[in-house]
Amino acid sequence: MSDADFTPLRVTYRTHGLDTSRRIRTWAKAKGYSVSERGRVAPEIIDAFFAAHPEVHEQANTFELVHATARTPGASPEDYEWQEEDDIYTIVFVRGLDEHEVLRRLGAAEEDIRLIGDGDRSCPEGPQVITVRRIGDWTVAIEDCGWHGAQWEVLDALSRDGGEAVAVQRHDYAQHLVSYAVDGQLITNINPGFPIDRQGADPDRLNRHLRELGIDPAADDSIDNPIPAALALAGRITGVTIGPTHLRGPVLGAAIPGTCS
Repeated sequence: MSDADFTPLRVTYRTHGLDTSRRIRTWAKAKGYSVSERGRVAPEIIDAFFAAHPEVHEQANTFELVHATARTPGASPEDYEWQEEDDIYTIVFVRGLDEHEVLRRLGAAEEDIRLIGDGDRSCPEGPQVITVRRIGDWTVAIEDCGWHGAQWEVLDALSRDGGEAVAVQRHDYAQHLVSYAVDGQLITNINPGFPIDRQGADPDRLNRHLRELGIDPAADDSIDNPIPAALALAGRITGVTIGPTHLRGPVLGAAIPGTCS
């Protein structure tokens, strides 16, 4: 698929300043809505305010983002509507290594490896919990509340000797990342929220997959669903789609002491 074969799906957003936010709260209270002094106002209250004050809505600043969506058969951002918006995690897809070897290369000692239950979670100043499972030709490691698996030296270790590794990092206050390594070499490192921002030995290697997700790799666009797009991109590389059942235990993993990111 070439850049000329599609038009990205653009969505328009409006931004309102603090004055408008204060007006919404004042109006909502006068109308009998329950609103707090701080935090988010319920979307239905905001919609009701703008329905009553269309002129305020029209005066707002607007900006456009591209919504990633599948343009060809295969993994789609819509497959990941289940994922939480405020989690921190890294998912690494590894071809060429079994579950125990993936855990070892992620830093687990043999005594760290055990069955991980649903109640085992990473915590500050505690162990880093990583689970692994085999899906098709790939071993998938899910790192709870951490980004160790997205670091270059780790991807080097996971992909060397003819292997492949794809890491998707989701972060709530730092940059999201998609990294792809082959045989110990970082092929490309992509910011899924701003895909023109990519580096590596061959940063354009995955451009075909980006186009298949409705993303023009040459455009200066921001993506409004970057993590579903990132996971769909990983799915197009690996043929593996992660679902909620893959997050449930008990499953083989490791609680690695002293490594919680």
